[in-house]
Amino acid sequence: MSTNPRYFSEYETIDFERDGAGVLVMRLHSDNGPVQYSTRHHADWVHAFYDVGIDRDNRAVIITGTGDEFISQMPMDGFVMRNATDWESIHSEGKRLLRNLMDIEVPVIGAINGPATVHAELALLSDITIAASTATFQDAPHYPMYTVPGDGVHVVWNELLGPNRASYFVLTGQTLSAEEAKALGVVNEVVSPDQVLTRARELAAQIIQVPPLVSRYTRTVTTLKWKRLFDDALGYGLALEGLATLDTIARMSGGN
Repeated sequence: MSTNPRYFSEYETIDFERDGAGVLVMRLHSDNGPVQYSTRHHADWVHAFYDVGIDRDNRAVIITGTGDEFISQMPMDGFVMRNATDWESIHSEGKRLLRNLMDIEVPVIGAINGPATVHAELALLSDITIAASTATFQDAPHYPMYTVPGDGVHVVWNELLGPNRASYFVLTGQTLSAEEAKALGVVNEVVSPDQVLTRARELAAQIIQVPPLVSRYTRTVTTLKWKRLFDDALGYGLALEGLATLDTIARMSGGN
């Protein structure tokens, strides 16, 4: 009888399922419902991506959400910010979150099952991205909420949309439909909501037919640019995000 690795039961915000071929599905959630993004998710995902990346039994990874949303809820009390020490924890984790995701050295498929208005980049950084026709894309928790998009969002959208379109997207809080995202090259396929995970599994089964090192090393060479970009930009971007956030909090509380 096969046994699941330890990390399958270690993270309260992720459900793991792996088939006999080594295709791992990571379903992000809050209490088994749609994600309500918080510091718990932030911390879990940093370490979970690392664990997934070093597990040699994984041949491909599918990242999806729960219910009819990918990530679109971020309760106001999900992140508490009082001082620089509070931000240091986010800064430390934030530098590793996307880097650990990129260090998963097998093909990754994003299965976006609905609106992705909070940290859509977790799926958009996949090698292949499938979106439900009901999906929408926005950077809701940053500029519209008086926060600098310095945690990797600034890198991902610049690369996917180009500098001018990315600036417009971020500064205006623009929302893209699934079809608009496909036309812009942000996602690869748009399917009906009930077919998102099915299609992701079909593609995973197809792309693991090659020898394991071929798929592993293909993922490695195609993510080199992303890794360089994140190494250069994440620490600085997160520092500026933290400074601006603390300034905003001081102003809203009546400080100077």
